[in-house]
Amino acid sequence: MRAPSRLALWALCAALLIGVLGDQLILHAPDLGMGGFLWVAALAAATVVLARWVPEAETPAAESAPALQVERGRHGSLQGEGRWLLAAAVVFAACLAWRASPVLQFLNLLAIGLSLGLAALTLRDGGLSRAGILTYPLGLVLSAAHHAAGPFWLLFSDVDWKGLSRGPGSRRAAAALRGLVIAVPLLLLFGSLLAAADAVFAALLDRAFVWRSGSWLLHLFGTLFFGFLAAGFLRTGLIRQPGGLPRLDASGVGERGSFALGPVETGVVLGLLNLLFLAFVLVQIRYLFGGADLVMATAGLTYAEYARSGFFELVQVTALVLPVLLALHWALPEEDRAAHRLFRRLGTPLIALLFSVMASAVQRMWLYVLEYGLTELRLYATAFMVWMAFLFVWFLATVMRGARERFAAGALAGGLAVLLLLHAVNPDALIARINVARAVETGRFDAGYAASLGPDALPVLVEALDRLPDPARAELEARLEERIHRPPSADWRAWNWGRARAAQVASSLRTE
Repeated sequence: MRAPSRLALWALCAALLIGVLGDQLILHAPDLGMGGFLWVAALAAATVVLARWVPEAETPAAESAPALQVERGRHGSLQGEGRWLLAAAVVFAACLAWRASPVLQFLNLLAIGLSLGLAALTLRDGGLSRAGILTYPLGLVLSAAHHAAGPFWLLFSDVDWKGLSRGPGSRRAAAALRGLVIAVPLLLLFGSLLAAADAVFAALLDRAFVWRSGSWLLHLFGTLFFGFLAAGFLRTGLIRQPGGLPRLDASGVGERGSFALGPVETGVVLGLLNLLFLAFVLVQIRYLFGGADLVMATAGLTYAEYARSGFFELVQVTALVLPVLLALHWALPEEDRAAHRLFRRLGTPLIALLFSVMASAVQRMWLYVLEYGLTELRLYATAFMVWMAFLFVWFLATVMRGARERFAAGALAGGLAVLLLLHAVNPDALIARINVARAVETGRFDAGYAASLGPDALPVLVEALDRLPDPARAELEARLEERIHRPPSADWRAWNWGRARAAQVASSLRTE
């Protein structure tokens, strides 16, 4: 059998094993935690191991060489920049077992999917650090298409099934396969009967394999689903002809066609935007020095209402300015130096004014928190603003200096860094800590919202019970009592450091 076909066969076997792991570690686990990390780690490990036998090129010499002998050791390392995203996927999978916040868990899944999707196209070839603005989203679409079709190509095209019968070990492999086909139904039959006969044995099987009679169809679905994902990734990353991320044109940002802007259009657009933002910043300075009395006299609002009515609108403004600047820069012909100089001269002060707008948004959020307390939405919106601030600094360092191709990679790295920073900050615990401190000063505390926070907040809330005002303390104790007396899951696949710490605190309270 040719080496590429044997590699495809090993990839299929690995995908099947990873599919079984996904069914056991994720689908049938009571919650997402250690099982998710182990599954992603298994996928990454299989990728690294199988990469040792990836042929360097489809040449007659390579095809006629002894299977696996020529390739092994010669092309064992993954050469593309996607290997760093494969490592990032493992890091964020580990974060699934770190913090218990549902929002962070969702963001971790997005980071894992994004990292694996882009890594699959760039594991063996291609770069990420000089990709165009549109290359990443188009690369994710292309990767999804390869992932969807990859398992079918792997099964029906890449593996030379006829060649299996000609290998020296084919007879033993076929005999082993026949033995498995006969043994598996017998194991299922007798395993179910023995489990029905002995409760201790049934409990052992439940803990080890989630072995429940009547659930075979669900297990089959879980195995095939996660195996399909693994097969698509392995085929896309290791067997498909490497091509890197999609290239739209020489600069990687798309064809301009007949649409191009000159100095006049650039000056009009950026000049008017500068005037608009300057007027807004001047108003903010006036209110900043005038304080609450000026706000109430001019706008007819309380200071808290003034803060609440503006923050999220300013977040939207900040998020929209960046694509506008990128689109304007894309529309400038490379040979038009005058237009590029004007873009830099007007774009730089616009970004400076935008930082003033972002400062106003942060000020409004601080006022809002002082009046109403901190919530997940307000915290994550502020974290988004931090990422946007980094993006504008990175925009000045790359696009404004003629290195547009480096912007996308920095934007991705900055977003992943902010997500890691959120894990270090521990959002739920931070929210609980700030709201408790506010309650000590003002006597106002939303016990219902505090009790609805994730397990990461429970140690902070329990520790702060003695510091809260009596009405808030009584209400919080009543709401936490349900959670404290709710038995935590003992399944190791769902282990999470935040949930384990919360369970330890709850256990100590139950013993008091």
